[in-house]
Amino acid sequence: MSKKRQSIPVNAMTDNFDGDISIERICIDDLLTLDKINSPNFEEATGTHRHDSHSFFLLESGTVQLDIDFQKYSIKAPSLIYVHPDQVHHTLASKNVIVSSWAISNESLNPEYLKLLLEITPAKPLELTNEMFLMLSEAVSVFIQFSERKNDKLNHSILKDSCNALVALVISQYLEQSKATDKPSRFEVITKAFRQLLESNYTIAKRPSDYAQKLHLSTPYLNECIKNTTGFSVSYHIQQRVILEAKRLLYHSDKSVKEIASDLGYDDYPYFSRLFTKVTGMTALTFRSKNLD
Repeated sequence: MSKKRQSIPVNAMTDNFDGDISIERICIDDLLTLDKINSPNFEEATGTHRHDSHSFFLLESGTVQLDIDFQKYSIKAPSLIYVHPDQVHHTLASKNVIVSSWAISNESLNPEYLKLLLEITPAKPLELTNEMFLMLSEAVSVFIQFSERKNDKLNHSILKDSCNALVALVISQYLEQSKATDKPSRFEVITKAFRQLLESNYTIAKRPSDYAQKLHLSTPYLNECIKNTTGFSVSYHIQQRVILEAKRLLYHSDKSVKEIASDLGYDDYPYFSRLFTKVTGMTALTFRSKNLD
């Protein structure tokens, strides 16, 4: 396991385009990391980290193994990989890889696309048809050509529009391959709104009634909606989101369990410890020790 740090490293995008957009296509030799392309600091890039942006990878040839939030993926070309800024990830291995990567900050991302990306997160790597792969590959090539015209007066605007167009193509692929109905039911609409609220409030709102109030619903009705759509209660989803962040911090930082509990909004450290054990079947220290092996 790599050396721990006080907090999970956040790798910045390259600074080429005012620090909020990046694009690159490279060949990667065996066992090098995909994230070398998004960080000038190779030591940081090869370790487990987050990005400060929404990152997209088009695997054009070869194979790669990724660990994203404790899920291991073996991916072969042609495939798409989307990594949300919250997600902690690490490239385990790669072979004969050609990969295109682009990244964009929240500020430059179309607000509607930002909402949609939140809805599909966590997104699994997506295999592409040859037709869609060729379209994306050609779009990336044009984007790269634009990126090289740095003296154009509207260069940044062109890059921003090009990157958003690529993001839209990615989202369309996830939506097309997801199980979607022509018109979402009210339960599905409420579940989507709950997930969005949960992502931004899980450190401060721990009770189902907190979310029901924000959504102007009764707590029993919110529970009915979430259970009908996902099979699990509101409390389950709140606990799972908190514990995922706890696992990230336990595995990738050297913060104490008490510090992690505080970061996640628990002043009652013993309660947090009991919750972690209940959800995972082991104590926080056992989880950390087990993953040090």
